[in-house]
Amino acid sequence: MAEPLEPRDARRLTRRLIGEMPKTELHLHLDGSLRVDTAIELAQSRRVDAPRTVAGMRAALIAPERCRDQAELLRAFDLPIALMQDSEALERIAAELVESKAAENVRYMEIRWGPLLHIARGLSLADGIAAVCRGARRASERAGTQVRLIATAIRSHEAGANVALAEAAAQFRGNGLTGWDLAGPEEAFPDPLLHANAFAAARAGGLRITLHAGEWGGAAQVRRAIDLDPERIAHGPGAADDPDLCRELIARGIALDLCPTSNVQAGIVPSLEDHPLARLHRAGVAVTLSTDDTTVSDITLTDEYNRAVERIGVTLPELWAIDRHGLDVAFADEASLAPLRNEFDAWAAGVGDLEAGG
Repeated sequence: MAEPLEPRDARRLTRRLIGEMPKTELHLHLDGSLRVDTAIELAQSRRVDAPRTVAGMRAALIAPERCRDQAELLRAFDLPIALMQDSEALERIAAELVESKAAENVRYMEIRWGPLLHIARGLSLADGIAAVCRGARRASERAGTQVRLIATAIRSHEAGANVALAEAAAQFRGNGLTGWDLAGPEEAFPDPLLHANAFAAARAGGLRITLHAGEWGGAAQVRRAIDLDPERIAHGPGAADDPDLCRELIARGIALDLCPTSNVQAGIVPSLEDHPLARLHRAGVAVTLSTDDTTVSDITLTDEYNRAVERIGVTLPELWAIDRHGLDVAFADEASLAPLRNEFDAWAAGVGDLEAGG
């Protein structure tokens, strides 16, 4: 019988396996994941008033480790959005994000962004969407990873504008855009049903439905969100405080796309150690694990996976089960997902002991 590993050796082995693990990431914002060096170049070439040094740009793009609330966290997106107002910038940033994620073995990712936020300088809605689709597709082909896109409506925008966005986004289903989302200042605009017509238009266009909820207002906001019958909820950790809601999420097969580090930043949970990722998973609620924003949260998905084990208390088999389940709730067709499932399962078979406790 093999001797048990010393804690330091066990940690090193776990970290190595997490680094090698094929990963899924379903909750990832384009404008929150802008590379610092790219931001500096764009600020110079677009004549945007912004820091010109790496240290200064990092300070501008990375949100505080703990914000007062979601509203403070959202201010970290103002500069990236100002830099992302033309097709070339959008295409480049989308491609770079795919490349960065592929480099840490993210084999399937969904990138979401709010197309209406990028037309302030005259870019047409269709051209902006096309640019993101083009950048994601080209980088996906180079990196050999699967990418799907989610168009995000903003809570504070007029309902009619979001209907028009849904109709425009649906025209790009053949270019990898498969999902529809609602995000933005939840406390100021708490009722997602104000945009019910936009959700209906997205469904009619063949887009699959998710929306942000519970970045303010806890479990009650998650309940509001499920009135729109989504497949997934972005965030929603407060659902853990409502056993009846958890049972409903399980019964309806609604997954929570959780982002622990971002949740701590936004003040949704007090610390990583208090995050309910493990509790929700063990209760049978479908959960996935993502960064939310690579740059705003200054974290890689590998970092987030490590924190889930070392600070939240998820076991390695549980982490694998969460990761692998991402392929079962992904907004992609079965023909694209089947080879990935085979790839993930083959990796796990080579490691062994990943099924126990999952």
